[in-house]
Amino acid sequence: MDKLTVPTMAEMLAKGETPEILFWVGCAGSFDERAQKITRDICKILQHVGLKFAILGTEESCTGDPAKRAGNEFLFQMQAMSNIQVLNGYEIKKIVTGCPHCFNTIKNEYPGLGGNYEVIHHSQLIQQLIDEGKLKTEGGESFKGKRITFHDPCYLGRANDVYEAPRKALEVLDADLVEMKRCKSNGLCCGAGGAQMFKEPEKGTKDINIERIDEALALQPNIVAASCPFCMTMLSDGVKNYNKEEEVKVLDIAEITVRANGL
Repeated sequence: MDKLTVPTMAEMLAKGETPEILFWVGCAGSFDERAQKITRDICKILQHVGLKFAILGTEESCTGDPAKRAGNEFLFQMQAMSNIQVLNGYEIKKIVTGCPHCFNTIKNEYPGLGGNYEVIHHSQLIQQLIDEGKLKTEGGESFKGKRITFHDPCYLGRANDVYEAPRKALEVLDADLVEMKRCKSNGLCCGAGGAQMFKEPEKGTKDINIERIDEALALQPNIVAASCPFCMTMLSDGVKNYNKEEEVKVLDIAEITVRANGL
């Protein structure tokens, strides 16, 4: 996290302080090289607006989403209970996540196991900060005239009805927003959800991420916007499949916001 001072909950507690919000980094945000860039940009946004936040650091474990979706309920509950114990020990009230899978699991699955928190996805936080006038697209990279299409992550969109927050972050850019034929409640999965991220594709005539990127490329975008590390991997692989990495960039909502604000 070069040049970014990000306190852990333990460090903050040792000083007798409490954060306004806990940033749940997630497995991808911690270990995946591409997703680490998004993690850094979310921290930049939080620091820029002066939000007092902390992370769990080594005390954070996988939410258990892949285990649950793959059918291992026992492992999921073990992981979830361990996390809830840590979160409740710190008396956490509000959590922001960089991943829709973490967002969905902590928001909807944890309450049944004793973990009740206000959980928001980073695109919702960005929308809130734009509405409050704390994020302004000034002094940064201009997206004027750029064609941008947004891919709805399943666990953000159809599972939790969050469609407008990521689009709000794009609407303030003065860019040319174009929607894919299958979008919002009719969106098409990138192919990585339900723990499919961790296995080889089954036999068929076409990989689902190629099908999805075909829909995006048909719009001739400069940028395909994402807000999920799994989607980021699948869409980037789709763009690489056509050797279009130079012409079409796959960027997270947080990365676009940081660039537009010159952070």
